[in-house]
Amino acid sequence: MNPTVDALRAVFGTAIGRASVARDGETVVVVHPTRLREVMLWLRDTAEQRYDYLVDVTAVEYRDGARPLEVAYFLRALERRADLRVKVELDPAEALAVDSVVPVWNGANWLEREVFDMFGITFHGHPDLRRILMWETYAEGYPLRKDFPLRGRFSRAEQTHQALTANPEAHYSIEELSLAESYQELPADMKERLRKGERGKVPYSE
Repeated sequence: MNPTVDALRAVFGTAIGRASVARDGETVVVVHPTRLREVMLWLRDTAEQRYDYLVDVTAVEYRDGARPLEVAYFLRALERRADLRVKVELDPAEALAVDSVVPVWNGANWLEREVFDMFGITFHGHPDLRRILMWETYAEGYPLRKDFPLRGRFSRAEQTHQALTANPEAHYSIEELSLAESYQELPADMKERLRKGERGKVPYSE
């Protein structure tokens, strides 16, 4: 068991729930949703912990409808080469919402948007919470929820119609559109490589 769990219990008491060791040997600890951001700041900033890298954010819904939905955060302390998984549990009968950790790790921005898009979980305080995989006007629900039909709620014809009539440009930020426009300023040889799908080699990657 990761010793961070005992340190968390000493500081946050009953806000820290059960802890277990996953099949791959990593420690998983459950945190009360109302204390999540406070716990994450402590994990990042405490000298003995220094979980300075957010690897991933995802969610889990079980077939048993009585079980809570889980939002899972994968953390890593790069210098110590230590990993920790933090989970919060949300009652499916209540509002699916938890504080955003973007103020703690900016890299959570797109990760939380994906969880919002696929599971319908709201992240309070997120700077730009909108769909990221499905288009903004997508109306079929949340594709990774257990009650979502395998073929979707609309016919293929209706899905195609919605996709073709969507105006994705209307949902991009000024910064994102600026990145797209800057493509025209690239050298001709670089644009040709991009058109062909070529990828350069990152220095010292091997």
